[in-house]
Amino acid sequence: MSKTLYTNFNLFNGFEDKTYPNTSMLVDEDTGKFLAFGEDATKQDSDKQVDLKGQFVMPGLVNCHTHITLDSDTADGNPDADQTTATVRAVDSLRALLKSGVTYVRECGSLYGLDATLAKLQRENKLTKVPEMMASGRALTMTGGHGDAPHSGVTVDSPDEMRKAVRNNFKNGAQCTKVMATGGVMSPGDYMDEAQLTLEELKVAVYESHNKHAVVAAHAEGNPGIMNAIKAGVDSVEHGFYVNDEEIALMKEHNTYLTPTLVSAWCIAEYGKDTLPKWELNKLLKALNDIYKNVRHAKESGVKVTLGTDAGTPYNDFSKTPVEFQLMVEKEGFTNFEALSTSRHSAELMHLDDYGTLEAGKYADFLVLEDDPLADVKAVQQVDKSVYKLGQKVY
Repeated sequence: MSKTLYTNFNLFNGFEDKTYPNTSMLVDEDTGKFLAFGEDATKQDSDKQVDLKGQFVMPGLVNCHTHITLDSDTADGNPDADQTTATVRAVDSLRALLKSGVTYVRECGSLYGLDATLAKLQRENKLTKVPEMMASGRALTMTGGHGDAPHSGVTVDSPDEMRKAVRNNFKNGAQCTKVMATGGVMSPGDYMDEAQLTLEELKVAVYESHNKHAVVAAHAEGNPGIMNAIKAGVDSVEHGFYVNDEEIALMKEHNTYLTPTLVSAWCIAEYGKDTLPKWELNKLLKALNDIYKNVRHAKESGVKVTLGTDAGTPYNDFSKTPVEFQLMVEKEGFTNFEALSTSRHSAELMHLDDYGTLEAGKYADFLVLEDDPLADVKAVQQVDKSVYKLGQKVY
């Protein structure tokens, strides 16, 4: 067993609103797990020591909503890309995510279902310097619905078609399910208040996925689609721009998580005014103030908010996960600790018991920063931060 003792750093463990000064941690490099912290770490033998010189250590980020095959430099993500182009793009996207501090992702719909193959290659150590990945395969939508593009969504128009599509996704290597319960900002010809997929179809997706011990993410921006998704039993509502009091109460009752993807909306508003189609821009700008207000209300009412960015949408590149924290603080009134806790909530949502916090027995995914993220969440945006995956420095 090869043990490395890290010393002389300030620890934010991810679950306590405090920093432990001048502490230590012991990592087993063979298993990639933490063995001990503090005095328990220094009392044990180690094979080598690393002095972190007074920097700050925090958990690696868990981003539960990405689209690694999309091109964030385009208005629609370029879903018409051929399979080779999409694959190369996905690998580049994964490496950008890891360099930004994201050590685990849940993909929420990929072209050609490529994420399932890439996740398998990563698990077999045939694809390196990328985060671990929970693959969804292709997203499931209705004919003409959000994400109905040739290489993107799988169209389903009955409960039986949904059942077959979910089963096929798992057969092809998916580890979770993504459904489209409403229209969306990026799809022409529909609106956020359009319910897409019926309650019965959504219930089948949930049943089949939960039967595989897998979670279901529902793209749901407006009503009544948000309510349909919650009633169907999905594990997370993605975006949730128009979530209301009745839905908030039901989410708390069902322990449904909310992934607001604030940075995706912010990027369109911030950078898309002169370049994006007017129909796309207008949809977003009309909703922007409601997004901020409703997410804040959900959080204040006790709904668990997760970290997800919708990376791959316009101008929302794969380096921007840390910006989500800043927006939560500046636009939503989160404390720094509440914002940082969304990464832990993503791990909880994804049933990743060994990730999301820094504790003995968990995997050693951690970041080393110059400044204290609990004092300023923008500290996580440090471009040249050190990123460790399973106890190994990868950036």
